[in-house]
Amino acid sequence: MDDLDEHLLTRLRDNARAPVAELARALGLSRTTVQSRLARLERSGVIAGYAVKLAGAYEAGRVHAYVMLTIEPKQATAVGAALKRMPGVRRLESVSGPFDMIVSIEAAGVAEMDAVIDEIGAVRGVERTNSSLVLSTKFDR
Repeated sequence: MDDLDEHLLTRLRDNARAPVAELARALGLSRTTVQSRLARLERSGVIAGYAVKLAGAYEAGRVHAYVMLTIEPKQATAVGAALKRMPGVRRLESVSGPFDMIVSIEAAGVAEMDAVIDEIGAVRGVERTNSSLVLSTKFDR
């Protein structure tokens, strides 16, 4: 990967549906060059897929939270598998520090958020949770 690939990925993060011609103009490259780079990035696994980015107005109506987890010894794999099946869970990360994992969750409202957090706390292998509701998002790349 070179700087052009990084710039291409940045543009795709902003708008994964941008036409190749638009990407080429923005990067000062030919359409064919951009198509070749995209194909190479896809083949190599750098680009694993394209996703939907929801409108800010829709996202603003949702409740988001981070739940920090302390996991019982040797239960991380089982906890991860259980959390992956929960529709409100958006992201799970293993971290260093006082907690073992951080879960990013989303819900339609506070009552639903409360239920998701309770469900996470009830997963076998979760020793302790600590939740923080997101008050506002300053930017999202």
